[in-house]
Amino acid sequence: MQHVTRRTVTFALLALLAACSQTDPKFKTYNGPPVTEIVVNKGERRMYLMSGQTVLKAYEVGLGNEPVGTKHFDADGKTPEGVYFIDRANPNSEFHLSLGVSYPNANDIAYAQAQGRHPGGDIFIHGWGDEGHRLAPTKRDWTAGCIAVRDEEIEEVYAMVKGGVPIVINS
Repeated sequence: MQHVTRRTVTFALLALLAACSQTDPKFKTYNGPPVTEIVVNKGERRMYLMSGQTVLKAYEVGLGNEPVGTKHFDADGKTPEGVYFIDRANPNSEFHLSLGVSYPNANDIAYAQAQGRHPGGDIFIHGWGDEGHRLAPTKRDWTAGCIAVRDEEIEEVYAMVKGGVPIVINS
């Protein structure tokens, strides 16, 4: 009986170890040149991952549901314009995966406060998730102000981009 128990425990531990070693397929690895900057050209609906002056990857993006002009206030549906930084990563995003953009900065906060308003926040580069799969095929710009790429593309971006990378968002 003790032999069966030991064998059962050993088998259970091996199964647990095998399960722990499996990785979620949405988490890719990247071993290429470092991404030193992200450039988003809103008018083109394009995002570029740069290493110095070299474009590593380019993506078509969806923007806020009011894509013209820069974000100034909470719930205005606009994507910010300016220089920000990637300041967080969310592996459990409702939009598959997401990388946080450091909006609002001090200037954004001051502008909104001068108008008696709140600047908003929670701006991300993210995948489509369920909402995007529902809206993106019929509405190009569907986010609340974020920058959206397809789920398989955010997997690449998430693997390639580290915290602190600047993101330049142009009109």
